[in-house]
Amino acid sequence: MAFVPHLRISEVAALLRVSDDTVRRWVDQGHLTASRGPGGRLVVDGAELAAFVRSRRTGDGREFAASSARNRLDGVVTDVRRGDLVAQVEIQAGPFRLVSLMTREAADELGLVPGSVATAVVKATTVIVEPGAPGLPAR
Repeated sequence: MAFVPHLRISEVAALLRVSDDTVRRWVDQGHLTASRGPGGRLVVDGAELAAFVRSRRTGDGREFAASSARNRLDGVVTDVRRGDLVAQVEIQAGPFRLVSLMTREAADELGLVPGSVATAVVKATTVIVEPGAPGLPAR
């Protein structure tokens, strides 16, 4: 039987990359269910959190309208290294650093330079998942 954690408000906020206050607002507005855990702190059941995240995925439809890719990370271009045929583009999207290799022609056509705003779209056939996250209990 799998262990489903109860996550503190700060842990939910860290996982979803929002503030603690945003998570508390979701709880106060009835969008997310929380209960009192050990020590009287508010906790969210992991399965409840998963259902909440699934229910909010559709957004305004923009992010899924023209592509089968679901992983879209908005960020700023921090570096572009152009060779004769290939360009290496680095994007900082929140806490994530992404590096993409593309043709130089594509980088030029997209106008990618340090400081441009860009969206990294990630589509992969293999995703490795490890239990836990920094600051969260693994089991």
